[in-house]
Amino acid sequence: MKNPKIEITETKVLSDNWYTLRKVTYNYLKKDGNWETQSREAYDRGNGATILLYNKNSKTVILTRQFRLPTYLNGNETGMLIEACAGLLDKDNAEECIRRETEEETGYKISAVQKLFEVYMSPGSVTEIVHFFAAEYTKDMKINDGGGVADEQENIEVLEFNFDTAYNMIASGEIKDAKTIMLLQHAKINGLI
Repeated sequence: MKNPKIEITETKVLSDNWYTLRKVTYNYLKKDGNWETQSREAYDRGNGATILLYNKNSKTVILTRQFRLPTYLNGNETGMLIEACAGLLDKDNAEECIRRETEEETGYKISAVQKLFEVYMSPGSVTEIVHFFAAEYTKDMKINDGGGVADEQENIEVLEFNFDTAYNMIASGEIKDAKTIMLLQHAKINGLI
């Protein structure tokens, strides 16, 4: 940590169950030259990767649908969310992670992947950086049914949409996942499909 305007004075672990929630107290040097003590909580769940699988010939994309408890608790009536394949890096680098997650979740063994960008998804409270990728898929790359890893309690439905249909699902509210919206918009802006 190299910012001379920040002095961390205390870090307390509030929860270390699924991931880690810390309360950090720090001094912040304001523009007027005075120090101000502030306190924030930061949720550390590790970094992740996500990918848009697309087929130029059929003009389709592969997405997934699964239950997401936080969305259910915040008004999503079914808790089901349509989203791009994604996962936590664990100890892998981002490209290894997204290749593994693609195979586990969608059943596709992809060859070439393209790194797009990296994003802090919720920088006010979560430490996570998500690495964004895109890859072309073909039917012959399908090696299993996907659906996730049973030991990780994943129950993932694999979906194939016409690109325009998926893109229009942003406006209709059927797709509300930020990473998926960003990937679909990137594809649209850059003419991937």
